[in-house]
Amino acid sequence: MSKYNYDTLSEALEDLKERGYTADFGLRPYCLECLRLQLELGAGEFEVDEVHQFKDARRPAQVSSAVYAISSNKGIKGVLVDTRGVCADSVIPEMALKLGKSHLH
Repeated sequence: MSKYNYDTLSEALEDLKERGYTADFGLRPYCLECLRLQLELGAGEFEVDEVHQFKDARRPAQVSSAVYAISSNKGIKGVLVDTRGVCADSVIPEMALKLGKSHLH
């Protein structure tokens, strides 16, 4: 359980950036990717420090988005934003396990 609580996705992203999570990661089937840094991280190269989930106001029982605070073994910290599990079904098992598949749905 994180000691940080946010009401909105934008609030979480702003605070995480202030806390040093400055890279923007995208989810690929086999890795996290930061295009700006030309960096790919496999499941064994990063840790999920925090996960913050946000509910859809129209469907409060469902998680509509999540932000992951990621630390890499290369010293890079950043965020992965998942909106409604768009990529959830296309990742390899190691990535799904690392990110906690339940957070991606």
